[in-house]
This record gives sequence, C-alpha cells and structure tokens, in this order.
Amino acid sequence: MPVNLRGRSFLTLMDFSREEIRYLLDLSHDLKAKKRAGIKGSLLEGKNIVLLFEKTSTRTRCAFDVAAFDEGAHTTFLDQTNSQMNKKESLEDTARVLGRFYDGIEYRGFDQSVLEKLAKFSGVPVFNGLTDIDHPTQLLADLMTMEEHLDKPLNKCKVVFIGDTRNNMSLAWMIAASKLGFEYTGLGPRELFPDNGLIEQRNRAAAALGGSVRFTENPNDVREADVVYTDVWVSMGDEDKLEKHVKLLTPYRLNQELFSKLASPDGVFMHCLPSFHDLQTTFAKKADALGLDVREVTDEVFRDPRSVVFDEAENRMHTIKAVLIAVLG
Repeated sequence: MPVNLRGRSFLTLMDFSREEIRYLLDLSHDLKAKKRAGIKGSLLEGKNIVLLFEKTSTRTRCAFDVAAFDEGAHTTFLDQTNSQMNKKESLEDTARVLGRFYDGIEYRGFDQSVLEKLAKFSGVPVFNGLTDIDHPTQLLADLMTMEEHLDKPLNKCKVVFIGDTRNNMSLAWMIAASKLGFEYTGLGPRELFPDNGLIEQRNRAAAALGGSVRFTENPNDVREADVVYTDVWVSMGDEDKLEKHVKLLTPYRLNQELFSKLASPDGVFMHCLPSFHDLQTTFAKKADALGLDVREVTDEVFRDPRSVVFDEAENRMHTIKAVLIAVLG
C-alpha cells in the first residue's frame, strides 16, 4: 500500500507505522544521494516554515534551515528573545497566528504538551525538534546511520544506551525498538531507569516483532552490541542535577576498555551531540574547576575509527528533509 504522510505532524515515532518509518528512511537515503550529486531541488518551493526554539541548538537549527533551503522553502527563526509566545501571548493564540502565516511549525523545547497544543491549534503540521521526553528527528538520523554502517537489517541489530537511561534519547530508542523490533538495552544506574510500566509496555511491543527492551546496571549483561550509544549526563535545563549525575554515572563513562567489552567487532559508537569528550568547552572547564568530570565518553572512543558521530550529525539534515518533503512536499 502506498505511504502518504502529507499534512501529518511529526511529534513522535509512536504515531508512525513500521512501513511509514521505512518510507522516511528510504526517502532520506535518496535525498542524501541527490545532495551528493549536487542536484538542486524544488519539492518545497513556496513553502514557509517557522522554527520555534526554547532550547538552543546547532544541528537541529542548521539541519532544518539547510533541508528547507535545498528544496526551495523559507524558514523564520524565533527564540525566547524575539517572540511573544507564553509572555504577552498565549500558546494557543501564537499557534493560531503562526498557522495563518506558515505551512509548518518546528518546535524545540521542554514540554511535549507544547508540541501537541501547537498541532491542535495551528492547523498546520508540527515537527518535533526535541522535547524532554522524545527526539524523533534525531532517532530517524540514527537509524539511517545504522543502515549505512551495519551490514544487517535494523530488526537484527542490538543497541545499548549507556548513561542516563531515562533521558529523551533513551526514551526515543525505546520507541524505535517497539516499532522496528530490534534489541535495545539501557545500561546505567537503577536510580535513573525509566518507569517500570513504560519498560514493560515497550518490551511487549518490541517482543511482538522479535525484539526486546530491557535495562541493567551491569555491563557484563551486554555483549556484541552493534551500536554503543551515549549522551551527556545532564540535559538542558537540568544543570542543577549535575553533581548528582556525575557521581551516579562516572562508573559508566564510556572508555576504550568498556567500548570494546560492549561492542561487537563491527559495532559502532554513536552520540547525538554535543558531547563532552574532552575539556575544550566552557561548560566542561567550569565543571572541572568544581572537581566534576562531566565527560560521558573519552576522547579516545569519540575519535575511534568506529565512531560515526559526524555521519550521524550530517544525517540529521537528510532525514529532516525527508520528513518535510513527505509532509509538506
């Protein structure tokens, strides 16, 4: 049956079938080849997209801008300093106004309910650039990167996420496993596990497709992973948890020994970025001055030949372009 995503919002992969996710990945690969061939597109010509950012970004902002421009669309960037949303104008009123001006709305911020309200009141498709509980555009890029670097179908892969296993990336991986049927393991301290009911729900859905969703504190429980994935130890807005999280997660810092233990010989290292893999950032230097080592991965692993983090970052653009074209083109 042909896939038609026109006019739909992209709030979470939970809203999409396995066939629809497959369609978006195939389109992403095609669009990457088109970009590499230097072919200028016009599939979004005449479209206007507003980018709402309550959280800062490099990859998401640039990926939406370039993806739209490549296919003829225009973008407007609004952050907390240059819009009235939730200050002098309600979220509902803002959504209704933007829906009159724009063909689509991207939102990157904190609360998933903001996305849902934008979609409810704007009357146009809304795209999730990141919330506290999900990051579907990143996950789509991750899946594309896996297909480029692993010589096996996605439903035969093993993914391990090490670190804060209840952050938005781990929750997004759980959704993907439940939709595509691969093996997903969250590795970290039990105190940072997601809700048991959610784990059971995602595991049932994954198991129906031949996969699994499980969590463990013990690295010895993980072997032959095709993907070893980690993320920063505190998300934007949660900096007050830094000291606690560093204490809890330091035993799970991904060094070369642990990476070799967890990964298969052909396994890859992935990270959504930005990453604290050295002390060359203002944040890491300030934390270091307080006696806190915030590195979730060592520089050796980050720069390992099996690290595919920059392919992964590039693929944000191609997968976001696929979503925009599928929905608006």
